[in-house]
Amino acid sequence: MGKKIAIVGAGAVGGYAGAHMVQAGEDVTFIDPWPEHVEHMRQHGLRVTHAMDVPEFSVPVRALHITDAQQLAREAPVDIAFVCMKSYDTAWATMLIRQYLAPDGYVVSLQNCMNEETIAGIVGWGKTLGCIASSITVNLPEPGHIHRGAGKHGAAHTVFRAGEVHGRITPRAEEVCRLVAYTDSAKVTDNLWGERWSKLVANVMGNGLSACTGMTGGQMLESEPVRRFSTRLGSEAIRVGQAHGYQLEEILHLPPETIAQAGEGNEEAMRACDAQRFKDGKRTSSAQRPSMGQDMQKGRRTEIEFLNGFVVDEGEKVGLACRANAALTDIVKRVERGELKPDPRHITELRLN
Repeated sequence: MGKKIAIVGAGAVGGYAGAHMVQAGEDVTFIDPWPEHVEHMRQHGLRVTHAMDVPEFSVPVRALHITDAQQLAREAPVDIAFVCMKSYDTAWATMLIRQYLAPDGYVVSLQNCMNEETIAGIVGWGKTLGCIASSITVNLPEPGHIHRGAGKHGAAHTVFRAGEVHGRITPRAEEVCRLVAYTDSAKVTDNLWGERWSKLVANVMGNGLSACTGMTGGQMLESEPVRRFSTRLGSEAIRVGQAHGYQLEEILHLPPETIAQAGEGNEEAMRACDAQRFKDGKRTSSAQRPSMGQDMQKGRRTEIEFLNGFVVDEGEKVGLACRANAALTDIVKRVERGELKPDPRHITELRLN
């Protein structure tokens, strides 16, 4: 008998990965706080589309609103719970599903940012795993519809990296890898924390910029001042990760040191960064917005404190001032509060020493 799986947060990433699991015949229950989305999934299932080279599909799914989750008490317990909520919702989402876990069940953070410690504080480190979704570019444009602003990466880029917090390769990590591999390329990693920080760097370079400028990924790439600022954001985050001792992985298909030096003004590194980013840009729809840009458009709270703000806080612990990340965090929060309108000039006219 297969594992009983819960997806807590059936948004872009959770809905995308979960729909592929359902398509493969896995026992999946989706739990989500958006009533219209839940009702649409109940009546019509989940529809998955891609911007490039992948036929769309729809699958019938079992969907529960968070107020209906207590139904799980009358059923077999949950073996694997994927938490796919925004970082600020991690604690309550983990608390919600904890009471329905099997004795040997566990929780997997399939999220941006670094939320494993929050999850472990609720279910314990022994029930906590992580899974990074790298360059997945998905969004939820309307209830019941998940769209990926690219094709599938396959062998060209490993999208999912599943791992234990202690770094050992275990059957649990291999099981998580098997499940997400229905969606796209996947591997088990013995370097969860390095993978996490590397993904954090990639998010730091684009999410907040989209949120405060209103620009799409393609527009940010074409703007030289925005692109340069993006590299500086990544450079600061890389230096903080290195100072903390993380073994960083490739970031945006570039060695971390190349991005770090580019952000510090090395012209050869800058040319290498630009070449790779323009090459990668051809594989993604230019209209695709990073997730925080989508959140700002929809009037939702952003994760800026858990991305660029987190880099600033962690930098302070090791004596590194992250001026670009601090400035961006402040701008995004001011836009979020309605004090500013999204505008590229927030970045193009920014002066930092």
